[in-house]
Amino acid sequence: MVQVNNNECHDVMNVSAADRCAFVKDTPDCDMEGGFINYLQVAFCLLPPSLTPLAVTLCVLWLLFLFLVLGLAASKFFCPNLSTISTSLHLTHNVAGVTFLALGNGAPDIFSAMAAFSYPHTAGLAVGALFGAGIFVTTVVAGSVALVKPFAVASRPFLRDVIFYMVAVFWTFVILYRGTTTLGEILGYLALYAVYVITVIVSAYVYNRQKHATNTSVQNASHISAVEFNSSDSSDDDDVPRLGSRAVQPDYGRNGADFATEYRPLLPYSESTSQILLSSLNPVDNRKWRRKPWSWRLLKVLKTPVEVLLLLCIPVVDPDKEDKNWRRPLNCLHLITAPLVCVFTFQSGIYGTYMIQGEFPLWLLVFLLGLFLSAIVFCATTNDHPPKYQSLLSLLGFVVSAVLISALASEVVSLLHMLGVVLSLSTTVLGLTLLAWGNSIGDCFSDITIARQGYPRMAISACFGGIIFNMLIGVGLGCLVQMVKTHENVQFELQGLLTWILVGSLGLSLVLSFVIVPLCRFHLGRPYGIFLLSFYAVFLVIALLAEFGKIHTVKTGH
Repeated sequence: MVQVNNNECHDVMNVSAADRCAFVKDTPDCDMEGGFINYLQVAFCLLPPSLTPLAVTLCVLWLLFLFLVLGLAASKFFCPNLSTISTSLHLTHNVAGVTFLALGNGAPDIFSAMAAFSYPHTAGLAVGALFGAGIFVTTVVAGSVALVKPFAVASRPFLRDVIFYMVAVFWTFVILYRGTTTLGEILGYLALYAVYVITVIVSAYVYNRQKHATNTSVQNASHISAVEFNSSDSSDDDDVPRLGSRAVQPDYGRNGADFATEYRPLLPYSESTSQILLSSLNPVDNRKWRRKPWSWRLLKVLKTPVEVLLLLCIPVVDPDKEDKNWRRPLNCLHLITAPLVCVFTFQSGIYGTYMIQGEFPLWLLVFLLGLFLSAIVFCATTNDHPPKYQSLLSLLGFVVSAVLISALASEVVSLLHMLGVVLSLSTTVLGLTLLAWGNSIGDCFSDITIARQGYPRMAISACFGGIIFNMLIGVGLGCLVQMVKTHENVQFELQGLLTWILVGSLGLSLVLSFVIVPLCRFHLGRPYGIFLLSFYAVFLVIALLAEFGKIHTVKTGH
């Protein structure tokens, strides 16, 4: 018999292979409160004990698939709807950049952190992911940008972002050192981001006033080019975290973003309702398909089924298109499918089986209301002219994609927790490696692409501006949601030395950048890029040595 009195779930690897399934079923610490699937039972109970490695391999493939869906939901649906909302609210680039668009960039990181902070045993995963992503972005991504396109960084925005990030890291260090936090501290933590937003807005206003004064006082200085003027500093339009690297406009349907004028028919042509529905659900652009390499085509084949399902459930409004991406049959269908997705995915689907007064299922009520509203909209609109209230669909798309991303993030956290148990790894090291890499690798490639296209300042600003949002909002909201649920202060179960190596390495990298970049007169060249990449390599080696017990603290007492 397996003894399960006060066992921790990590002890499962210490029992015989034949008893592990019973162990995870009977041990309370192995209960996966978040997520749809108990991955520990999948790993130890789905297949015979001799095939446990195969089950773990399947879970790793499923993790890669979840990262793929998470990226698609964020870049193709969450970000475009956020952009539409900020446009509808007539926000300036500065305000939108540090609020809505920063949220669009950091959605996977934010929701993963909130899911991990929901339970004390996975809080280390959130810490590892946020700090690991911070180190990865400020060293690997920033170093790669400097290697690809050496340039002079804007001095004041760079110093502003680094200072705020150092304050955020130090504040987080204090919270982790104490092992607990209060509601007042978390509210102050969130208020720090509000101060950062105000600072960005004020600095942009001051810069624009100075620029206007300079332009009016120097009337005949035509030899001063705009490029030379901008090289001395930069307005915050180029230095705020923005969607930048992520696709703002989806390339779906008959009016894709690259639909050139020469492809439009010479004579007016009106598609039928069924043709509009089918073309709207086709995520493949034939012209783009022909000119893309085979690797892109292979990835597109893998993504197409997921994109079709997401297109069926999440509306996207594009203000840059003449019809704002109005697809009457599909948008009417969204009024039915979108609320149902929210019911079946919110908080891991606990409302999917909820019965109103124990008799009438909630999902059926939502379905009937959606069907009624969809019929009204379908009868009151036409295929060619979007209604005035179409912008409300962007709000619906934002809510549905946020709920879906949150559910996916919960699955990722649960799956990484299972891998930590099976591989005897701490949640912190899984956070700073798999979760941090999974959430940041897209930003890495896209920022490098932006730098190659001649916009290195935009790429480097995304490196520092976006991670400030991720840390302050990720930790702040994650702890706040946990406090609301439990009505208690948040407790952190951290993995000792590895956590302090993580915090110390991020703080050291920021301090070195704060010192070295001004000494180099704010010119980021290849030597600086090589230094950053080497710093990350050394950090990763030290972190892994600490994880496997090769580096440990010295105990002075007995």
